[in-house]
Amino acid sequence: MKPEYIVSDFEKESYWQAAPVQEGDVNEMRQLTLYPQCTGQTLKGFGGAFTEAAGWCWQQLDPAMQDAFVQAYFGADGLRYTMGRTHINSCDFSLGNYASVETAEQADRGEFSFERDHRYILPLLEAANRAAGKPLGLLLSPWSSPAFMKSNGQMNNGGRLLPEHWERWAACMARAAAEYCRAGCDVQMVSVQNEPAAVQTWDSCLYSRAEEGRFAADCLRGALDAEGLSRVGILIWDHNKESLVRRASESFAEPGAREAVSGIAFHWYSGDHFGALHAACRLWPEKELWFTEGCVEYSRFGDAKGPQKARMYAHDILGNLNGGACASLDWNLLLDEKDGPNHVGNFCEAPVMLAPGAGIVKMPSYYAIGHFSRFLTPGSVQIAHSVWDSRLEAVAFVRPDGNRAVVMLNRTGEKCTVKVTEDGSTGLHVELGAGQLATLCW
Repeated sequence: MKPEYIVSDFEKESYWQAAPVQEGDVNEMRQLTLYPQCTGQTLKGFGGAFTEAAGWCWQQLDPAMQDAFVQAYFGADGLRYTMGRTHINSCDFSLGNYASVETAEQADRGEFSFERDHRYILPLLEAANRAAGKPLGLLLSPWSSPAFMKSNGQMNNGGRLLPEHWERWAACMARAAAEYCRAGCDVQMVSVQNEPAAVQTWDSCLYSRAEEGRFAADCLRGALDAEGLSRVGILIWDHNKESLVRRASESFAEPGAREAVSGIAFHWYSGDHFGALHAACRLWPEKELWFTEGCVEYSRFGDAKGPQKARMYAHDILGNLNGGACASLDWNLLLDEKDGPNHVGNFCEAPVMLAPGAGIVKMPSYYAIGHFSRFLTPGSVQIAHSVWDSRLEAVAFVRPDGNRAVVMLNRTGEKCTVKVTEDGSTGLHVELGAGQLATLCW
């Protein structure tokens, strides 16, 4: 293919802009060198979270704007998302607490209610599947088991899943996965628990490291198999990177846990810690690493920090992919102008916002994500690279069509010329402006 070079500086109305590429000789200065013979993980894709809040916001739009929204994320001219995440029972970005069962007797009789899922989440998912041209790969994550199953008797404020309800809760989780499959979704993974080490004022539940491993091996794997979902994998942790290795080590030490668990999920809220991903790849090369949630916490729609947030997204995605992540799932797909709805006031911004009188507004973070999701197609294989110093961040992949794709972030306030090469003597010369994010494909 002819080299395609797209840049963003997040300050202009035209966020994806074509820029010139020159072919020529290179010297040893300012090189970005690729090593396609040294390969890493195979990419599953990019996506975002189908929360109840996102579904509610989407339903406030007229039909034409609803279609424009799903095309912006899932269509060929949008972010080309191929994956998604949603919650089992309620989460903080729900209109209130709810669960599929309210009593042990209901659970044992199989009397589940997924009314909220069918009212708010599945209509958006179905529209997204149509825009993508096939079912999205889906991750289901619980924020809390029903209140009657927990030590504190409520869905919020932490508490623990009582031992006598472990198998019952695993059956509930598997039933939720089956419900989404029956609705035409491609459920690929279920995580044991969202943020299992955090006591939150919203929907939350605590698991020790050992408990997660035992629950996956002794309860959840069997429950999924009983629903005919043996192809659905299990993720542990689903929390911040800084504790990923210690957490997984103790979970995998439980009998059968390493065999039952397909991978490790992680968030970004405690800082970079990309070294933890590199360590996990060395310790458990057979396990997948999924980035499953990130947002700029407590940020506000319309503030002046849009470009800064966009570069934060780019920096984290670059680090995660270089660390071995095979999937990257953002948080809420859509929120309103109040950064919600959220039933406990835990507000944040989404890459697309619902603005009164304006329909939907694409934020700078939306365009940052697009530099990855539009060009790093599922099935792409990461290849090693090196750069001349830390002022340039980059990641490189070979796509299924054999073409190369490199995403670069200039972290300085000065423009620079980058010489991208595989053989060290010839390559592509591109100019990267101050603070710009760029994608180069050829």
